[in-house]
Amino acid sequence: MRLLPIQMCQPGMRLAKKIYSEDGLVLLGADVELNQKLISRLFDCGIHYVYIQDPRTADLVVPELISEETRHRALSEIRTNFRDLMDRPNRKAGVTYPYIGKSFRQIMGMVIDDLTGQKDAMVMLMNMGIVDNYLFTHSLNVSVYTTVLGIAYGYSQDELMTLGLGALLHDIGKTQISVNILKKHSDLTREEYEEMKRHAERGYYLLKDEPNIPLVAAHCAFQHHERLDGSGYPRGIKGDQIHEYAKWIGIVDSYDAMTTTRVYRDPMLPHEAVESLYAGTGTLYEQRMLQIFRDKVAIYPLGITVRLSTGESGVVVDINSSCPHRPVVRVLSDEYGVELKAPYEVDLSNNLTTMIVSVNERAAVPEAAGSS
Repeated sequence: MRLLPIQMCQPGMRLAKKIYSEDGLVLLGADVELNQKLISRLFDCGIHYVYIQDPRTADLVVPELISEETRHRALSEIRTNFRDLMDRPNRKAGVTYPYIGKSFRQIMGMVIDDLTGQKDAMVMLMNMGIVDNYLFTHSLNVSVYTTVLGIAYGYSQDELMTLGLGALLHDIGKTQISVNILKKHSDLTREEYEEMKRHAERGYYLLKDEPNIPLVAAHCAFQHHERLDGSGYPRGIKGDQIHEYAKWIGIVDSYDAMTTTRVYRDPMLPHEAVESLYAGTGTLYEQRMLQIFRDKVAIYPLGITVRLSTGESGVVVDINSSCPHRPVVRVLSDEYGVELKAPYEVDLSNNLTTMIVSVNERAAVPEAAGSS
């Protein structure tokens, strides 16, 4: 399989991975042949990249961080509970709904089990091929990515549960924000932006009295937009005043927001998002946390087309967990763009003089990819 921008897809190509709805249901299955109507529809739904069958990379398998069952169950629970809260805005402090905490603890248990069962689990893009409501899928993505980092950091199972719940529910306060503001395509007015910022405080008050949610998780909702230098919100607290869990979630929240389609902009690729995060080292984010984050992110997604400093181009077919920014590339074309009759692989972790210089150039797929 091969990861292609939707703009480079052509009628006759076949999907290599499923397309999901906002609650985890399969909308388009693997092996579905694309036509122009489907391509346009996927683009309109915010799908900017899809995995396409390609005989030259037919052996490439892109693993899922969590199982299809966990994904479906999680998105279904998030959608049900968040929409219930949306239907009851301005919920009074002190009014609790214990089922919220119970159901989300079950979800986090499934996520933790899936991730701890994988050796060297890494942060790999989960938003490929999901026709989504951003709030729902973003909440799941952030919880999964943050749990990957928590495992790498060495947190205990109890700590992972609290961290994961804080991540899963960090944006629950947005259920109390007008949909017109959440989905606005143009810039927010000053008043709208101030209203949007209130989601952090509202999330805290939604969670702080919930008996099945740790108080620390409520503080994660409160603090995930705070930054080291005090430039964040809602309180402008600094450094050690911000809980460690909220710092992790702040990094992952920013990363997923940058790598996911938004109503006002296209998504970044992982290497672009990581570079943007690193610009905030020491001012917005902890350097030690960013280092662990960078070491656990699949900078170049499996299947993506890259151009090397040699002029050759190919597809990323494996990730070196100890050096994720230097993956294994299957070279498909020479420096003149001519397809090789005998593609070969180069492990960039063992070829330090060869660099990736660009992505998604000359990403054509041969006609054979569209046939079954």
